[in-house]
Amino acid sequence: MECTGAQILLESLKKEGVDVLFGYPGGAVIDIYDELPRHPDIRHVLVRHEQAAVHAADGYARASGKVGACLVTSGPGATNTVTGIATANSDSIPLVVITGQVPTKLIGNDAFQEVDIVGITRPCTKHNFLVKDVRKLALTIRQAFYLARSGRPGPVLVDLPKDVIQAKAEFVWPEDIYMRSYNPTYKPNLNQLRRTVEELAKAKSPVLLAGGGVIMSNAAEALAEIARKLQIPVACTLMGLGAYPATDPLWLGMVGMHGTYAANLAINNADLLVCAGARFDDRVTGKLTAFASRARIVHIDIDPTSIRKNVEVEVPVVGDCRLALSGIMEICQARLADKDWAAEHADWLAAVREWKESKPLCYQKNGNIKPQQVVEALFELTGGDAIVATEVGQHQMWAAQFFAFTRPRTLLTSGGLGTMGYGFPAAIGAQFAFPDKTVIALAGDGSLQMNIQELATAVANNLPVKVVILNNRHLGMVRQWQELFYNRNYSSTNMEAQPDFVKLAEAYGAEGYRIAKSEDLLPVLRKALSTPNPAFIDVLVEREENVYPIVPAGAALDEMLLV
Repeated sequence: MECTGAQILLESLKKEGVDVLFGYPGGAVIDIYDELPRHPDIRHVLVRHEQAAVHAADGYARASGKVGACLVTSGPGATNTVTGIATANSDSIPLVVITGQVPTKLIGNDAFQEVDIVGITRPCTKHNFLVKDVRKLALTIRQAFYLARSGRPGPVLVDLPKDVIQAKAEFVWPEDIYMRSYNPTYKPNLNQLRRTVEELAKAKSPVLLAGGGVIMSNAAEALAEIARKLQIPVACTLMGLGAYPATDPLWLGMVGMHGTYAANLAINNADLLVCAGARFDDRVTGKLTAFASRARIVHIDIDPTSIRKNVEVEVPVVGDCRLALSGIMEICQARLADKDWAAEHADWLAAVREWKESKPLCYQKNGNIKPQQVVEALFELTGGDAIVATEVGQHQMWAAQFFAFTRPRTLLTSGGLGTMGYGFPAAIGAQFAFPDKTVIALAGDGSLQMNIQELATAVANNLPVKVVILNNRHLGMVRQWQELFYNRNYSSTNMEAQPDFVKLAEAYGAEGYRIAKSEDLLPVLRKALSTPNPAFIDVLVEREENVYPIVPAGAALDEMLLV
């Protein structure tokens, strides 16, 4: 039986396991929306802006481990997705973004709401497609999801002209998928794993560094097994937080510009650095020539182009992080079963412990509400059993520092692109993935206002997302840089002209709370977190609190400013 392109698309999405589709309708995709009510297996979530549709799909993907999906119309609908696509691309998040397009015969004619979205997104997608033949639609969707989830994950865009959506063809689903030019390497080279074990055997001061790839490949257990059995301290990048429990004695903390004293010193004093699933970006390395300058480096990554791109390494391992870490452990158990790792690394662990104890993360209390104090309170009240999505800025770093993440996929944050406006819609996506979990969007008063309209989405869908606003009435991170590095020239960072967030929440039909005194922090947060409704919690925090430690731009990791 012949089906329309719209029917083929929706049947294909169901074959790929899509149960939630974030989107916004328009003329180019109206036939798809006409068909949607006949497919109750797919829950469509009407967002209030297309950028938020992509961020919500992104949050859904990060929290669940599945491919996120969204649907928008042509022209501005498509261009509004670009920031979300670039965000997902930077952080290797599997998404399929479906955009409407003008009819094929009008492409290139400057038709109403026509843009070359394939050309626009080519630099920020893993791949993209323009479908010109309805008979190829099912295969294209199959390929899009395969590309999005396999190898190094990423966003894939599928552009659908209106005549293709309306055309008819037989629905033929390709169960098996093969793309001749695309064959990611999952199984690591055995010789490289053996070389890694040789490096581990002779190392006196090793460090494990975990990035987002450990989380994406579900390698947290394999990482923990190596760390504990070989007694090696662990640091994480921002994207890797949750890959190793922050409550474990071997935990060093986050590494990089706002990393902990212990993590940064350990990296720069190690004689072996085993990095899994991170790409050594500038926020992690600081001054490249000084980064891990005493260490031999093993770099494990499924993307061969990420290896030796920024940092020279002695042992490159191309493959899936879980398979690589598990393989390393197997070889260690076979070859080095009698080795006393605790004794071997005793001096190193003692040094690391002294760094942790001498310069822990801290802040000065003065009677005002400190933002770090809010993050600690959230951890205390939830017991760490929450999904935390952040916007970008100071509050993002305080979340990374003071919320002790113990499980993967519980921190959702824009790492590579640093996208303000990401956190709230991402939290909405995560809440759809886990309706019964506590989901907190930690926001700054600046970032929140970039996609604040999504409160309507939360209210319309009865989502209990809690938005905790660390309100310092500033664009805090830029203000901090102006204070520290630009002679206190506070240019365009004052955000005192802002809405009443409590009244705004109530206007949308949500609950609103304000906390202005330290003694109110725990009781009001407890009350707000317990409500089944969406809520804004506006916390008036110290206006000029800074994030420390901080590694100035161009400085080495051990050249931190601590106060």
